[in-house]
Amino acid sequence: MDLSLKNKVFLISGGAKGIGRAISETLQLEGAIPVIIDPSKEVGKLVLGKGCGLHIPLRLETPADSESAVNHAFSTFGRIDGLVNNAGTNDRVGLEQGNPEAFARSVQKNLMHYYELAHFSLPYLKKSKGSIVNISSKTAITGQGGTSGYVAAKGAQLALTREWAAELLPYQIRVNAVIPAEVFTPLYENWLNSFSQPEEKLNEITHRIPLGKRMTTPQEIANMVVFLLSEKASHITGQQLFVDGGYTHLDRAL
Repeated sequence: MDLSLKNKVFLISGGAKGIGRAISETLQLEGAIPVIIDPSKEVGKLVLGKGCGLHIPLRLETPADSESAVNHAFSTFGRIDGLVNNAGTNDRVGLEQGNPEAFARSVQKNLMHYYELAHFSLPYLKKSKGSIVNISSKTAITGQGGTSGYVAAKGAQLALTREWAAELLPYQIRVNAVIPAEVFTPLYENWLNSFSQPEEKLNEITHRIPLGKRMTTPQEIANMVVFLLSEKASHITGQQLFVDGGYTHLDRAL
């Protein structure tokens, strides 16, 4: 499907690996220009290959980092048509195994750059009537245990999706969230390999995924994200879209 994204510019935080990489590559296939904001220098170059795009090797730790990334993108291409807030990590800062300082750092690391990138991109998104997609997590809906900081950030991302969709209605800027559950990324594979029997653990997880008894692929998340960025989704805003094989809402005994 031609999503009419040719030469449009999209910022993707954490756009060099896993879900972010799939989004960046899918945008390229649609003729769009991905701006990858990710500290992984070599991987970022590899993702872009010979295609059009920009890699900004930044870790988004301060508002100045986000402002710099947005300004760099706009000064390079003269427009910004959309933002994908994706970067973050499940750092296992829990209520028992954690402390208030670690919790604050986890929320800062996983949430604040979502707001900061949206804030600094807003003048350009107003001009383009662009779109924002926030990548959240099923843990914001189901809980997980032992990961208070990450889940607090993911829940806030869902709340901000609805809040921004309401605030930005006058500018026809659409804001939606995509919610993955079990997605087979390199980071997920590393986690599986921390178990003594990784294959057994993987089978235990996939058995609980209703549709197909398999993990979601990064490409399946990317397909939804890129659709939401496009004009094909022109009357969709304020939504939370689950791409998870029914994991969150269907009976896992099915």
